[in-house]
Amino acid sequence: MFYLFYKCNYHSKKQLKMDNKKTIIGLVLGFVVLFLFAQSTYIVNETEQVVVTQFGKPVGNAITTPGMKFKLPFFQDTHFFDKRYLEWDGDPNQLTTKDKKYIFVDTYARWQIIDPLQFYKRMNNERGAYTRLDDILDGQTRNYIAKHNIEETVRTSNRTPVSSGIIGEMIGDSLTTIKTGRHKIQEMIQVAANEQAKELGVVILDFRFKRIDYEEKVKTQVYERMKSERYRIADKFKSEGQGEASRINGEKDRELRSIVSEAYKTAEEIKGKADGEAAGIYAKAYDKTPRARELYGFMKSMETYEKTFDGQTHIILSTDSEFYKYLQGMN
Repeated sequence: MFYLFYKCNYHSKKQLKMDNKKTIIGLVLGFVVLFLFAQSTYIVNETEQVVVTQFGKPVGNAITTPGMKFKLPFFQDTHFFDKRYLEWDGDPNQLTTKDKKYIFVDTYARWQIIDPLQFYKRMNNERGAYTRLDDILDGQTRNYIAKHNIEETVRTSNRTPVSSGIIGEMIGDSLTTIKTGRHKIQEMIQVAANEQAKELGVVILDFRFKRIDYEEKVKTQVYERMKSERYRIADKFKSEGQGEASRINGEKDRELRSIVSEAYKTAEEIKGKADGEAAGIYAKAYDKTPRARELYGFMKSMETYEKTFDGQTHIILSTDSEFYKYLQGMN
């Protein structure tokens, strides 16, 4: 009985050990299969493109479509590159224009990897691409700035002259004529840079001057020239204002004299008309009665006395003078 129990127990333990081994082997095989699957697959996103290499050399064409992809585990590697537009921001540099003026130029650009296989062969990664773009874009910027005068780099087109407010003077008609302009220079730099960048598997999509500033000495000269120009315009405004004021004052005095003269003329005409009417009234009264004639003669003599004599006047009259007649009556 004891022997049978021992034998059954022995077989149970042996079976349990065999089951445990199978479980462990199954887990190990599952892990290995999962590991091999992970090593042989990779996922490409919408914004990515991939170059597969085997022992450092590219295999096949670049992968540009999204989804799950397969490769040989352990032997092949994946290199992911961005498919989107990338930003390049240049460092501000002091450059010399054709007319030997110093300016600070700050630039930026947008670029894209269009041939990832070529890009991997030449650049290997995006960090190397930024270094190479620094050389290309900064070099072309320096070349084209040196080929154009300062007006060409800071202005885009010719300005239409506008009136400054001063008769016969226009603002803008003394500026240098622009033949190329800032926008055209930007386009030429972009074209020249793309000629160099196409062998790298990239394209320069856009290039712009972010900021152009004068060197301090040039800036001072420009400000002084602007100030002198404004002072000149202000002096002309002042001179024209004084001339206009003199003209207005002259017209005012002339009109005032004309008004006073006209008023004096009218007053004299009214006064003469009144004197005539008064004389007519006096004449009519003089003709009516002797007493009226006497009164009229007396009044006219009194007016004559008032206009002729003052407190300092001495006269000698004969006894038959008309003046003496009324003076004799006053004694």
